[in-house]
Amino acid sequence: MNVRSSSTGPRGRSFTCCILLLLCVCGAVRPARAADPEKVHGITLSTHTNGSDWATGDVATTMSEMREVGAGWVAIHPYAAIRADGQVRFRALERGSLPEHLAKPIREARRQGLRIVLKPHLAYWGTPFRWRGDIEFHEAPEWERFWATYSRWIVNLAAACPDVDGFVVGTELDRTLAHEERWRALIQAVRAQTGAPLTYAANWTDYQRVGFWDALDAIGIQAYFPLADRVGAGPEAIARRWDERMRELRAYAAHHDRKIVFTELGYNRAFAAPVRPWDDELDGAEAEQVQATCLRLALAAIEREPSVVGAFLWKWFPNPYPVGRTYQLATPRIKRAISEIWLE
Repeated sequence: MNVRSSSTGPRGRSFTCCILLLLCVCGAVRPARAADPEKVHGITLSTHTNGSDWATGDVATTMSEMREVGAGWVAIHPYAAIRADGQVRFRALERGSLPEHLAKPIREARRQGLRIVLKPHLAYWGTPFRWRGDIEFHEAPEWERFWATYSRWIVNLAAACPDVDGFVVGTELDRTLAHEERWRALIQAVRAQTGAPLTYAANWTDYQRVGFWDALDAIGIQAYFPLADRVGAGPEAIARRWDERMRELRAYAAHHDRKIVFTELGYNRAFAAPVRPWDDELDGAEAEQVQATCLRLALAAIEREPSVVGAFLWKWFPNPYPVGRTYQLATPRIKRAISEIWLE
């Protein structure tokens, strides 16, 4: 993970109202939580590989364990590959005949009473880009190729999965934000394919550069905000930093007349997690207490803040759980930290 961002929108909806409606009409199996129904208690179901494990039977037990800690929402992040010349390569999908790695998590979420969000990610591995925030081009043909193929991928995904409960039109594409008209055209094309609430997942450093929030239903932020200036800062200092950050976000949300959803929120098992939440370096097992404290304080701050509608925690892998993976949520201590807030 690298450094990472009411009234109704153009179609007369707000993200919060959609959430309330969806929670009211959910099926017989309901998330095991007694929380504010306006809050999104979400977890990202990640993957050991390229998403192929979403097609396995482990998805059912994994989602069941998510529900046990209080999750009511799940996000998956299907991939397309980006090349250095701007080409986005993807497998075209057809509505009604989805590959099982997409069909199964959607079907299983429905069966278990979970709401599901699609959050597409560009796979940049093997390119000059160090992460998604580096993706940019210097020649007009490359930009044209990028926007044509990226738009086709996103619109195809929305058209093939029109009944999901939320859709993210882009993730951490910081260096594309100046192309506002391209983004607006893409959002309009996605709206023609799905009635799901839409957002964009902005880097925490760049969410104020997004010029098209009015075209979306919520402000989406990858919430890797630093919570301390030094390693070893105590819970009181971290809580104060969250209070300061929430005041800023409250003002920003009011200015744009939108609620905020944290499209990602996570902390590594590291002593430096409060200082650099995005850092992938793992420390020993004793650092898990720092990770748990950061997560608990973040979730408590969200529950208190009306301008932030909720968060999707990063990240939970399908069973069997990998050993030594970064941002691992499915450990006894971290699950306890989540449930203490979401199930209280």
